[in-house]
Amino acid sequence: MAPQPAISIAKTAPKPKGAIVFLVAENGELPPSAKALDTDGRLSDAIGIAGFEGKTGTVVEVIAPQKGVDRVLILGLGKREEAGEEDWLKAGGKLFAALGKSTAATVHTDLSDGKALSPGEIAHLASGARLRAYDFDLYRTKKKDDRKAVSIAFVTAADTAARKALKEADAVADGVMLARDLVNEPANILGPVEFARRLEDLKKLGCTVTVLDEKKLTAENMGALLGVAQGSVRPPRVVIVQWKGGKAKERPVAFVGKGVVFDTGGISIKPAAGMEDMKGDMGGAAAVSGVMHALAARKAKVNAVGIVGLVENMPDGNAQRPGDIVTSRSGQTIEVLNTDAEGRLVLADLLDYCADKYKPQFMVNLATLTGAILIALGNAHAGLFSNNDELSERLTRAGLDTRERLWRLPLDPDYDKLLDSKNADMKNIGGRLAGSITAAQFLQRFVKNDIPWAHLDVAGTAMASPKTAYSQGWASGFGVRLLNRLVVNDYE
Repeated sequence: MAPQPAISIAKTAPKPKGAIVFLVAENGELPPSAKALDTDGRLSDAIGIAGFEGKTGTVVEVIAPQKGVDRVLILGLGKREEAGEEDWLKAGGKLFAALGKSTAATVHTDLSDGKALSPGEIAHLASGARLRAYDFDLYRTKKKDDRKAVSIAFVTAADTAARKALKEADAVADGVMLARDLVNEPANILGPVEFARRLEDLKKLGCTVTVLDEKKLTAENMGALLGVAQGSVRPPRVVIVQWKGGKAKERPVAFVGKGVVFDTGGISIKPAAGMEDMKGDMGGAAAVSGVMHALAARKAKVNAVGIVGLVENMPDGNAQRPGDIVTSRSGQTIEVLNTDAEGRLVLADLLDYCADKYKPQFMVNLATLTGAILIALGNAHAGLFSNNDELSERLTRAGLDTRERLWRLPLDPDYDKLLDSKNADMKNIGGRLAGSITAAQFLQRFVKNDIPWAHLDVAGTAMASPKTAYSQGWASGFGVRLLNRLVVNDYE
């Protein structure tokens, strides 16, 4: 893997070497810390020649301004009063990209108006650099990034508070990168068993990790999930990750993830073109894994449970057929008319299990569930469906805070009728129209005890989403920052 930058916080600037970075807000001037390098006006001249106005993410570079210094970078922050978390992440990503082959950088966090960056802003800036540095090159033997590890020191008078903020931000960034790793891994490497084994590592952070194998899943009557898995030689797993950071008797918050490690469509097989992307059909489970890492690593004051259902959907001689009827854990029967609508079968059993076993404050499930959500929302928003207005509003606000945005779509009994079956309690598809909505209506049938619930369809945002200043790969890690912020805002 590409090396991660070594981030540190310093109260005073170290001896100048490598790259020196100064920050300028829109229509602002060079900060006081730049005066020592601008004695002959070369930095001011460079700004003028470049037409630099401090707009978000713009960079002016001055090469070899003095002995021992590779370059000076002047980074535009835009209108600081309007900047949110994503703006700082983008700025950090731009900063890292501009470092070139410098192996050391000092970032001065003072501004010309005398209002230095806050500890939180510094932490997000550093996270942006780390997330931009991420590169999934594990299986490349040639043309690997030859960048050496870079050390970045942020200079601030509020060094103690900045270190604390950075520690929390690092926990979240590590969760995002865990999710990216899981989505990026090829399916021949990351099957259900291997995925479950990786989640065992969360024990090191203080989590309790329980793995249900095929025998235990059978005992739990998870017939819908097992039906999806029966066509693969790779056995299914369900993994339950618990973090107990809240009060002893406090009900947990719950996150549930679809983890189809590869989806051929089963007997209802997908077209060959683009099928390789279906290694990412476990983006929901990856996000749940990442947020549980984040909560545990930053010692969140909350009780949380993450449940992921891990299966492979394959079309062998033992695979379920269109027309088969399976019995879910809830006792409801499902006529499987399309074996490529498999994720909802996995989630049906998980939602029922989660409600029964943990009686959570809420359940949020994430799944790369439907292609229809891309037609509706593209890559800019994930689809949000919920039985609870308060939970929906909290998720929407967390999405705006992190710019992992959600758009709420309706649930309505008129759509529910499209799932009626002559042969079973329901069928697993509702027809061509409103495909994302009928998938959500299906899931709602397995939500028990009036538990607040939300379904996030992340098919357009978890993989193959547009590149940003802090996300340059195929997997984005979408959902980790969103759900962590939900907890921070409303449940700690």
